Amino acid sequence: MTLLLVFAVVLLIAVLVSALANRTVLSTAVLFLAAGFLAGDGVLGLVHVTPASPIVATLAELALFVVLFTDGMRVGWTDLRTAWRLPGRALGWGLPLTLLVTAVIAHYIAGLDWPEALLIGAILAPTDPVFAAALVGNDKVPARLRHLLNVESGVNDGLALPFVVVLLAVAADSSDLHLLDLGTELLLGVAIGVAVPWLAIRLERTRWFAVSEQYLPLNAVAIGLLVLALGKATHANLFLAAFAAGITVATVGRREREAFEHFGELLAEIFKLVALLVFGALLTPAFFGDIAWTGWIFAILALVVARPAALWISFLGSRLGLREQLAAMWFGPKGFASVVYGLLVLAAGIAAAQEVFTLVALTIVLSIVLHSSTDVLVARGFDPTLMPTWQQRLEHRGRKLLRR
Repeated sequence: MTLLLVFAVVLLIAVLVSALANRTVLSTAVLFLAAGFLAGDGVLGLVHVTPASPIVATLAELALFVVLFTDGMRVGWTDLRTAWRLPGRALGWGLPLTLLVTAVIAHYIAGLDWPEALLIGAILAPTDPVFAAALVGNDKVPARLRHLLNVESGVNDGLALPFVVVLLAVAADSSDLHLLDLGTELLLGVAIGVAVPWLAIRLERTRWFAVSEQYLPLNAVAIGLLVLALGKATHANLFLAAFAAGITVATVGRREREAFEHFGELLAEIFKLVALLVFGALLTPAFFGDIAWTGWIFAILALVVARPAALWISFLGSRLGLREQLAAMWFGPKGFASVVYGLLVLAAGIAAAQEVFTLVALTIVLSIVLHSSTDVLVARGFDPTLMPTWQQRLEHRGRKLLRR
């Protein structure tokens, strides 16, 4: 009840200051993270949660399911085929290169063994556009940049998941990696995610059924719940099932996608915010005080070196403008998927679980603070109306001098 009360109060505050947050460096994500930190056991002691608390695992699982389902809906197969060139570079080259560069930093700076280093690289490879909202939601920012960031972040959560699952098994140092079981879970998840929405939408289009406009948004909700229930019952991979289901709905059910889009985004946003609140409550002053200097160096390099270097290589020969390239390189914020993957590591109980989680958590905290506080500043470079008056005058004078 205390957690619900704290979340309700912070959500109301976030809604009341949302207009201000859209214009300034004030960030809703940072607000919930800070509120969780203050309400947790390390400060006020209002919210009592640990990584082993059942609510943490349940909330993380449900939230990631919803987020992947809505992410998949943003990137149907048609969308991927029609504008794949830049997102394809970011996913086909950028994702694995980010994983490898992060792993190298984790091995040589943080001192992790290679299995754990590669695991942390897979955990931190996905990105989340919610911490760059002023950029991806601004019409003055070039459409191809916004599309690149949206498609990349929508797809890379699901693409990184198999790497996390397999590398987690490798890091467990098991003589039998159970690859057959892992493969079955992943394939079954994809099969459920494709079959359920396809059958549901096909049934809705037969002459025996018809969905009213009032209930049309609930069609996707019903599909998502059925995928979740079947995934649980069959022990399929829930996250790949959710991602595949979202893509399938976007591909074969345009009407259902459009009806669910606004409601789905709000639902995913609520889950993300409550997850950030709980994640903040897991962090304490002692948590930060116990981190060695090598951990801080790793987190900084993971943000300012790994993704920028990977995308710089990925965009060679792409003819993408320098300003757009720099924006894409910087805005690879570590988001909600990384939080959940870090919690999966704790639940797996590998030898280096606490060390991996600590590095992941620190990197995510720095990412949330840095990326969500700079999205407005970077967006101003594309939208002159967001620039301060002094900057607009300076640029105007500069253009006049160039004309002379």
